[in-house]
Amino acid sequence: MLTGASPVAGCDGLRMAPGGLVSEVVDGDTVLLESGLAVRLIGTQAPKLALGREGLADWPLAEAARDALRTLALGKNVQLGYGGEERDRYGRALAHVFIEADEGSIWAQGQMIEAGLARVYSFPDNRRCLDQLFAGEARARAERLGIWSDPYYSVRAADRPADLLDRVGDYELVEGRVLLADRSGSRIYLNFGRFWKEDFTAVIEAPALRLFERDRRDPLELEGALVRIRGWVDERDGPRIEITHPEQIEVVARP
Repeated sequence: MLTGASPVAGCDGLRMAPGGLVSEVVDGDTVLLESGLAVRLIGTQAPKLALGREGLADWPLAEAARDALRTLALGKNVQLGYGGEERDRYGRALAHVFIEADEGSIWAQGQMIEAGLARVYSFPDNRRCLDQLFAGEARARAERLGIWSDPYYSVRAADRPADLLDRVGDYELVEGRVLLADRSGSRIYLNFGRFWKEDFTAVIEAPALRLFERDRRDPLELEGALVRIRGWVDERDGPRIEITHPEQIEVVARP
């Protein structure tokens, strides 16, 4: 359950713009404004509703997430905060949503994450306010709130590649120790097992490496570290996740 009108502070450095009245809540991370503008709550991924799309099914707790966002935002005026790319290919605004309330401004993303009704979901061209969202997610996960009590959203073990192969095409959190961090040409591989053609691997391509360099982070220093990787699982020489920006890797413990 959402905590109601207690505002979540700390999302700074955004380009603020008027939003307007929320006229519809599509799902747990998308709202429609009275102006007709669709707004995607950037930085979060709530459980998805199929919404009549063929071949798709509702994710667990998808209706609960939508209903919680309805309670929080429907019929309320909002301000939009932009911290990177401002539109996606569907024309939706990619924004942090701040709901006007008597008690002050309520950060919708923070509230949904804190309630365990969304995960942190970041992009290389939209990286503002992630530290605060990660902290909120960690608290919700520790308290097993919302999605974190459902096995569908469990953090996966990197040393169980067969289980990860069952999740190909899904967005997952995968935790394990980096056995080898190695550069090959223009990319870096983080290997989580001794058999790189079978075990789980995180791959960092050249464009992402430039972001790591800009942030003065060296992925090669992750060898031996316990980390949590988040992203879409695919299969190429075993299960893997492509890393497009540094925030996809959380260091749980250094060697």
